[in-house]
Amino acid sequence: MDDSGHVTVELEDTRSGRIGRIVLSNERKRNAISPGVVGELRRVCENLARDDDLRVVVLGGAGDKAFAAGADIRVLAGLDPESARAFITGLHRAIDALRGLPVPVIGRLRGHCTGAGMEIAAACDFRAGDTSVVIGMPEVKVGIPSVIEAMLLPGLIGWGKTRELLLTGVNASAQEALAMGFLQRLCGPGDLDATIDTWVADILDSGPRAVRSQKALLRKWEHLSLADGIEASIDHFVDAYKTGEPAECMRPFAERPPQS
Repeated sequence: MDDSGHVTVELEDTRSGRIGRIVLSNERKRNAISPGVVGELRRVCENLARDDDLRVVVLGGAGDKAFAAGADIRVLAGLDPESARAFITGLHRAIDALRGLPVPVIGRLRGHCTGAGMEIAAACDFRAGDTSVVIGMPEVKVGIPSVIEAMLLPGLIGWGKTRELLLTGVNASAQEALAMGFLQRLCGPGDLDATIDTWVADILDSGPRAVRSQKALLRKWEHLSLADGIEASIDHFVDAYKTGEPAECMRPFAERPPQS
């Protein structure tokens, strides 16, 4: 298999905690996802998950042409049933490791975000993109179904839009991606980092344990019934008071003089 491409990670330490920046890097092929990228993404995420000082992760693609233009077509063309199972299972495990990060993950989208790239972006907690973004799930155009984390799409964009994208293989513009709810913010090409930095600042300004607890609870809500989800929520609320963080975060507000 063609194993070109890799994943880079940079860590930035701030007074409020650590920011991780992951970049899918296979720029010559619009950051297409190869087995090497799959393995590195999983390892990077598993390592970051063990970092207690980590507060937020930003995930993007190298260059300005693509976040990730799907799985490497040359790799896909060379698969047989056995290697197909190995490749797609490995990709799922890498995306699951991304979803398993205990802190918010922000998708930084430019250019093509299609196929496996769209599934990786869907695994982020929320996404910002500039006007160059193109999203799509073109697998049916090359004779395979969209699978694994394509299952996240109905929860993000609804069943109708999911069916449209998966059954036709058509692409959608950045404006359409915003309208359907895949993007939470859309900006001009020069404003993407500043747009994401506002989210990062808000996260760093919040209680680190509370943010981690909230993310863990959101994952539970995906699988629990309403009643069980509420019970889990109560436990998380109570657990917060075992850490001392609520008192620390509320002190500046509690010490303000009452407003007349």
